[in-house]
Amino acid sequence: MISWDLPSKKVTIDFEQSSGQTMDLQFAIQRTEPLDPGDFRAKKVEQLEELRALSKSDPVELVIHLLASHGGTMTVDALEKELSGVVIPADDFRKWWEAAKRSLRESKRVVVPSRRTDPLSLRSGDLSPAQALVSDFEQARDLKSMAKALEAITSDLALFKADTASLQRLLSGINETAAKNVRISLGPALELLSARDEMVRAFDDIELPAESLRLSDLLASEENRLADALNGLASARQRAIYEEFPAAFGERWVDVLTYIFDKVGTRGVAEIAKLLEERGEMKRLSEYLVSALARRSLGTDALIWVCRERDTTASGIFSNEVGACILNLLETDHLSDGPRKTTRLQSMLSDDKVLLSDIVGSMDVNEARNFGRRLMECPVFSDLDRKSLMARVIKARPETGELVAGYGAKKEQDLLVSWPSLEKKKEELDDIIRNRIPQNTKDISIAREYGDLRENFEYKSAKDHQKYLNNRKTELQRDISRARGTDFKGADASAVNIGTIVNLVAEDGKQMTYTVLGAWDSNPEKAELSYLSELGAALLNKKPGDAVQVRDEHEVTHSYTIQSITAVNP
Repeated sequence: MISWDLPSKKVTIDFEQSSGQTMDLQFAIQRTEPLDPGDFRAKKVEQLEELRALSKSDPVELVIHLLASHGGTMTVDALEKELSGVVIPADDFRKWWEAAKRSLRESKRVVVPSRRTDPLSLRSGDLSPAQALVSDFEQARDLKSMAKALEAITSDLALFKADTASLQRLLSGINETAAKNVRISLGPALELLSARDEMVRAFDDIELPAESLRLSDLLASEENRLADALNGLASARQRAIYEEFPAAFGERWVDVLTYIFDKVGTRGVAEIAKLLEERGEMKRLSEYLVSALARRSLGTDALIWVCRERDTTASGIFSNEVGACILNLLETDHLSDGPRKTTRLQSMLSDDKVLLSDIVGSMDVNEARNFGRRLMECPVFSDLDRKSLMARVIKARPETGELVAGYGAKKEQDLLVSWPSLEKKKEELDDIIRNRIPQNTKDISIAREYGDLRENFEYKSAKDHQKYLNNRKTELQRDISRARGTDFKGADASAVNIGTIVNLVAEDGKQMTYTVLGAWDSNPEKAELSYLSELGAALLNKKPGDAVQVRDEHEVTHSYTIQSITAVNP
C-alpha cells in the first residue's frame, strides 16, 4: 500500500517487515525497485497461500521460481531467509529442505552444491537430464566438484546408453586438469582419476586416450605423499584407490598399505584392513600393529580400530599393551600445546563399558596394579571420570582396589616443587589468562564470520583450543594452590629422599645416576626425576644396598642396586 503527500514530497510505503514507513519521494524513487506481479517477492505479499501450497506439492518449482526472481542464483542461507518462517514454518524448514534438495538433484534443473556456502543456480537452457549432468562437469571449477559430477554420471548410466560420445570428449579434459593439479592438490587429483576410471569401466565403448595419466602411475610416483593426500577422502573413494595399489606397487603393495595404515584417518584405516583381510594379507598387517604396540608408537585412529575390532579382525593384535599405548597417547596429547587429537580415544575408553575389563583381563597382578596407578594419575580425566573408569578396573581385577584409598590420601597432599618450576607454572597460567584466552576469543569471533559452523574447520579448531585452554587453566590453578616451593636444602641422604642424588649399579657393572627432585622437575636428558614419576616413587625411601627395578625406554625391566646417596644441596 502506498499513500502520497505530493505538496510535501513524501510517500508512505508498507514494506514486508514494517508498515507505514514515510520517505522522501526522490529518495524512494532512487532506493526502491518496482516488482513484476509474478516476482516471488511480490507473491509473498499478494499470493502467500499459493506459495505455501506449492511448497508442499512441488518444492522444485517453488525453488526455481525463487531463483528466477533473484537472477538465477542465491545461497542456501539467502533461500532460507526468504522461505523460513513465512512460506514454510521455521521448525519444518530443515526437514523440508533436505527433501527438496534430493528432488532438485533428481530434476537436474538446478545445480545444487555439496557445500552450503556455495550458491544454488538455475541451469541455462532446456537441457535433457544427460546434458545437465555433462554440463555440471563442464561448469565445475575444482577437482573435487569434477569428481562428484563424474560420480553422478556413473550413477545414472541409463541416460547415456545411446550417447557415450559426449562422455568420451570429457576424458582429455580430465587428464589435463588432473595433471596440472597433482603438485598442489594430490588428493582431489587421485579422486578425479578414480572417478574417471569408474565411469570408463561402466561403458564398454569408452576408452582412455593412450596419453592419459593412469591412476596406478600417479600412485607410484607420489608414494611419499599418499598418506596426507588420502586422509579425508570418502570411504568408498579410498577403497577404490587402494584397490589400485597392486598395479601401482607390484609385490610391495602390502608394505606400502601397511606403512600408511596409521596415517590415513579413521575411514582409511577401516578400508585398508578390509582390503587386506579380503586378499589374505592380514598377517602382515597384524605383525606391524603388534610391533607398533610394543614400541608405543601406534596412533589414535589405528588404536581405535584395534579396540573396536578386538573380538573379530584384531583379536590376534589386542593385548595388554593396548592399555599402556592408550594412556601414553592421552598424556602426550594433554601436554602438547594445541587442539586435542585424542578426544575420540578418550571418549571410547569411557563409552565402551567392557574395554578396560578386556585390557586388564590378561595382565598379571603387578601389570594390573601399574596400569591402575597410571590411570588414576592420568591428568586427562576429571575426578568423576577417573573413579568411574577405575571402578571397571577393580571389577575385573579386585586386587587393584587397594590403590583407590591410597590415591585419595595422596591427592590431598601438597606438591613439593622447586622454586624455578613453580615460577614457570605461574608464568604459564598468567600467559593463558592474559594472552592466550583473549586471543582465542578473538579467533572464535573471526571464525564465526567464515560461514556455516557445521562445515567451518577454523571455528571447530578454535573451539577445541578454547576447551584445551580452559582445562589447562583449571589444572594449573589447582596444582599451584597445592604447591610448596623448596630449594632442597638439607635433604636427608641416609635414604633416597626428594633432593638426593642416587648412584645405581647393575649386575653387569653398568652404573646409572639419577637425581630425585620436585613434582615438576623431570628432565630425562639430565637424568632428573620427579618424585611422583614411576621410577622416582620406586626409589623413595630406599637405602644403600637395596635393590630396585628400573624399566628402560623399551619397557624392559632391569635390576639395580643402590650404591650411594648424596644430597643435592647439603
